[in-house]
Amino acid sequence: MRYWEQEFTQLKPVKRRGNRRYYQHHEVLLIRRIRSLLYEQGFTISGARNRLGDARDVPHDQDAAVRLSGTEMQSLRNELTNVSAMLGEALGNAASTSAASAGQAGPAF
Repeated sequence: MRYWEQEFTQLKPVKRRGNRRYYQHHEVLLIRRIRSLLYEQGFTISGARNRLGDARDVPHDQDAAVRLSGTEMQSLRNELTNVSAMLGEALGNAASTSAASAGQAGPAF
């Protein structure tokens, strides 16, 4: 999720022992919205960031706690891991595309 935190500064999870990140309810909802913008609606990262900036008036309860069963928690963890991997791939593809369009060649083997 580190990519998400770098690209979307609205995400500020609490870090605990072992660098585990704990997301509040409104952050989980935001992650789902980001995922929808990127993968269902076809926004670029920059476009999604701008779209989220336009919706600052959306209320959220900062004190809300999420109580999930073990199965729900594992499902959410898997979903977040998949989204993180997809975003990592998208950022990697964007970096390689930028290098190619700038005329930079990769290492010759």
